[in-house]
Amino acid sequence: MGLKRNNIICYYLIMAIRRIAGHALAPGRIIKHHIRVHGTEIHVPYIIITGTKPGPLLLVTAGIHSAEYVGIQAAVELSSEIDPEELSGTVIIVPVANRSGFENRTMSMVYEDGKNLNRVFPGDENGTAADRLAYMLFNTFIRHVDAYIDLHSGDGYEELIPYVYYVGDTGCEVQAAGMASCVDTEFIVRSRCRTGGAYNMASVNGVPSVLIERGQLSIYSREEVDSDKADIINIMKYLGMLKGGHVEYTKTQLFEHEWFSPSDGCWYPEYHAGDTFFAGDTLGTIRDYFGKTIKKIIAKENGVIIHQCASLNILKDGPMISYGVFNEEELSLPD
Repeated sequence: MGLKRNNIICYYLIMAIRRIAGHALAPGRIIKHHIRVHGTEIHVPYIIITGTKPGPLLLVTAGIHSAEYVGIQAAVELSSEIDPEELSGTVIIVPVANRSGFENRTMSMVYEDGKNLNRVFPGDENGTAADRLAYMLFNTFIRHVDAYIDLHSGDGYEELIPYVYYVGDTGCEVQAAGMASCVDTEFIVRSRCRTGGAYNMASVNGVPSVLIERGQLSIYSREEVDSDKADIINIMKYLGMLKGGHVEYTKTQLFEHEWFSPSDGCWYPEYHAGDTFFAGDTLGTIRDYFGKTIKKIIAKENGVIIHQCASLNILKDGPMISYGVFNEEELSLPD
């Protein structure tokens, strides 16, 4: 009993010393505030919920791509639903990371400079608005936590199937894969990207992280929001932050390939997200404004469409199709 009491006292002392965004993590405390991005007029909302019991520090972000609404709504709701009395550790929630993009409907881009926020992490404190925003998010929140969940979905021009990413070949891969196993999706992607993205850079810097994709076309539904929330709660149980056993979902591993458009024009896809295809199939056609075919997109190998452009307009060098190649064996995630 004396040892348990000493451990609790140590927890209180550590939390009093440990600070996030200038706030001491006092047990049982809920903080709702904004942080200003240096050199800009951007103020980012965040919520810090510290439990009454010892545990890890978890970060949840949404709205890095500001028209991906499923995660934003899930984060907003969770920020008012997590009870400090039931929580072990601390949860930090950033519900709308790209606030200026959200308020100006610039989709994936930061309003002030037109940059894709999820391509510039860990950022630059002396750069343009997106660089400074990424720098603040990374240095105020991401690099200080024990685990990280980033919520995404299909932007206004994107259709996709639900799936989860984690980064391979890092020192925290095993725990990240364990977190990913708690996400209720059929597919999982072991990412090879180690630059630019928030969760990618977190993983490279030793923070086990996952990126959950759910929802499409900048639409959100009650079912999708609830699914995101359920995944986060399940991961929190896996991390020991909430009572109860976690559920692990069997998944199929995909190896992702991105295909960017060779031309501007009108886009006519032949398949939808989730459809399988075979080498030699026509995946879509790009035509000019007179209806003349500019380019037929022919599959190079068998696969399944993870997400793709679903709008009539398509941009040269812009996202066109992201597809997954199946692993021959069912993925066995580490314990």
